[in-house]
Amino acid sequence: MIAAPSLTENFSALAGGYDAVLSDVWGVLHNGVAATLPACDALTRFRSQGGTVMLITNAPRPGEVVTHFLDKVGVPRNAYDGIVSSGDVTRAVMAARPDKAVVHIGPERDLPIFDGLGLDFVTMEQADYVVCTGLRHDEVETPESYRVELGELRRRRMFMLCGNPDLVVERGEKLIYCAGALADLYRTLGGEVLYAGKPHRPIYDLALDRVAALRGGAPARQRVLAIGDSIRTDLKGATDFGIDCLFVTAGIHAEELGDRHDPNLAALNRIFADAGIAPKAVARRLAW
Repeated sequence: MIAAPSLTENFSALAGGYDAVLSDVWGVLHNGVAATLPACDALTRFRSQGGTVMLITNAPRPGEVVTHFLDKVGVPRNAYDGIVSSGDVTRAVMAARPDKAVVHIGPERDLPIFDGLGLDFVTMEQADYVVCTGLRHDEVETPESYRVELGELRRRRMFMLCGNPDLVVERGEKLIYCAGALADLYRTLGGEVLYAGKPHRPIYDLALDRVAALRGGAPARQRVLAIGDSIRTDLKGATDFGIDCLFVTAGIHAEELGDRHDPNLAALNRIFADAGIAPKAVARRLAW
């Protein structure tokens, strides 16, 4: 029986057991509109005590682009040492497929992911494969809006590279569908999908490589803590990679848990039991 840990109010009670943190961004450090200042403060304090913080995000954009967005919503740069994004992993996969014609599904704001790759963007009929970074109009569309288009891609046996495996993400108080929801629908139609970000291993390998470069060597896995708010990406990814996870309840699962500020622990326990995994610790929000 998988049991949920009791709530941890203070990250400081855990911090001494770790040399490095791989922290999720959206849902932990901001909600798409404004920074979560207690979380930023907690990571800043962890760094001041010698810890290394690598942000690890399923944003389908290069890490440097994510940095500018974090500046915009008020996440201070002294809260982290670096960023690894699913966009970084996506770029690496595309770079390994040179001279291929690509069709893009996603909003215009994701176009920086393609900068400098020299890709040839074409129509579905001319493409070798498809890169999905999200819904084109995610405020009004759902995955079902794409069923016919995805069906045609499947008919053409098109390989899909998913630049953001998240299903949904918070934008203010609203949940917005992400590329992972389209990729999952495509898989149910029989399509082939490669997921670039969490919970899959490549993004964790890249993050730890960058931590090792900063620290002069890789920390032991038991000295690395993942922080996140998603069972499917953050908790599963950390568990599969062999590192501990601090699970934040006031993120995308908040509605399932009844109250963003006072989660139903029985409901939380059921979610972990259904997933067959549990984190090292649980907190309402990340705070020192």
